[in-house]
Amino acid sequence: MVQDAFQQKKEHILAEIKSSSLDLSPKGTIDELCFPIMNLINAHMDMVTTSSCSGRLSVFVEGNKVHDKEIKTGGKGEGGKWLFVTHDREQVKSWIEKLEEPVIFQSEYNLKRMGASTRYILYKYEPFILHVKCRDFSSASTLFNTAMSCGFRESGIGSNNIVALRINIKLDVPIGYLDELTGKLVFFVDPKYIELMDYITLSKFTENANKMQELYNKIEAHILKAPREASKGLKKLETKEERRERKIKEGLLRQKMIRSQDTQN
Repeated sequence: MVQDAFQQKKEHILAEIKSSSLDLSPKGTIDELCFPIMNLINAHMDMVTTSSCSGRLSVFVEGNKVHDKEIKTGGKGEGGKWLFVTHDREQVKSWIEKLEEPVIFQSEYNLKRMGASTRYILYKYEPFILHVKCRDFSSASTLFNTAMSCGFRESGIGSNNIVALRINIKLDVPIGYLDELTGKLVFFVDPKYIELMDYITLSKFTENANKMQELYNKIEAHILKAPREASKGLKKLETKEERRERKIKEGLLRQKMIRSQDTQN
């Protein structure tokens, strides 16, 4: 029996997950907190997870912003540097002690020394994200609608029926800058403010974990424990009228998602 392309792709991805292959994140491996929901989704014959992050705190220095005398947005890939990254809430309060670079707290700073080329130090909390490749648009829209129903409003369906499950529990705050003359990290916030940011981040971790569990429960109830015909991947034959109505609904949903993404951008 000839195996379909989706099943071949799924088996290849699952083999990589099982072999604990490294991913492209700074951490380099799949987050343990992602495994329960990944295993749940991968149990469905029409879905397979492709990339994930359980949520993380990161502190990094922006990259160089001057290229050929033009000011450009600096990012991690333009000479930027990770100062600290963790997916573990237990590491949040002690992150500043793990920095290798010298830090100067300077609550009074000269705005004239800052400009478009300043390389800021950014403190970021980024929530759970999971990408899922689906066999067809029907299964992709089912997963998308399930995620939207429990608050994952940043979710969307991309090309090749890949669903991005995302939620808006973010924190993105500049806390200092890199003094390029001395190479030192200058924080323009005081230690008490860092403590406040860490406290807020811990609450974000908690909220994020709760939403992951809610999503798990919804997927389990509405997709994995659906009627037997759906759970076994068996579909009754459509009439021409039913197929026409389904295509219209799918087209309208695609248009709605495109408009939503345009609005967000």
